[in-house]
Amino acid sequence: MRYSIITINYNNGEGLRSTIESVIRQSCNDYEYIIIDGGSSDDSTNVIKEYAKHITYWVSEKDNGVYHAMNKGVTAAKGDYCIFMNSGDSFHSPDILNDVAEYKEDIICGRVIKGNSQESSGHHKSTISLVDLMRGSLPHQAMFIKRELLVNHPYDEKYKILSDWKFCIETLIFDNNSFRNINTIVADYDTSGISTNSNGLLPKERELILRELFPERILVDYQRLTPVDDELLDISIKLTKTVSPRKLVKRLAYFLLRQKK
Repeated sequence: MRYSIITINYNNGEGLRSTIESVIRQSCNDYEYIIIDGGSSDDSTNVIKEYAKHITYWVSEKDNGVYHAMNKGVTAAKGDYCIFMNSGDSFHSPDILNDVAEYKEDIICGRVIKGNSQESSGHHKSTISLVDLMRGSLPHQAMFIKRELLVNHPYDEKYKILSDWKFCIETLIFDNNSFRNINTIVADYDTSGISTNSNGLLPKERELILRELFPERILVDYQRLTPVDDELLDISIKLTKTVSPRKLVKRLAYFLLRQKK
């Protein structure tokens, strides 16, 4: 299995260096390394040239945003799986590529550590559903994606921060591609990026994508399910399988609501 590791960078020479170092430390060498730089004015191109012997392909030119750059990386890729490790992000350990080599699903997703956190985060179920994705996206720094999926579903460049979320809904829900969730911590995630500093853009894009993909009747159900966490939803399903528990749950809910008033 050959991996295409793609790094997107713009004016982040220091972060780019740490990302490159984490790539070349991988114990598995069956990968190609692609860097798409957006025409940086800092020392990014000097960093790239310093590590040129480790880089399969790179370009530094103005682009139309993060997802345009990511699509350019996919176009240059020739591996079986792509993973986006953007500047500032790093592989968590040198053995990550070897650790995921046994899996063959269309999308393999691990976990990430964000910033200075001591705990990892990611999808917590072995399967994935529409409700799971409607509540949140998968960490792209921890996703190994078959290249043909990215060729067939290029990232929508009209969005700035949530095209990867739209991609997950299209490929995993609409096209029903196979999915494997693993407990491996794949990446240390740099939290200084646009997705964590969106200035209110995230909910706007989420709303636009939901309305683009789903009819109003599905969105109504989404709004009803959103406030209910997974554990409570699972318990309510078990409790409402017979008439008596269902009535008990309703009475308890109405009682609690009255107490809040």
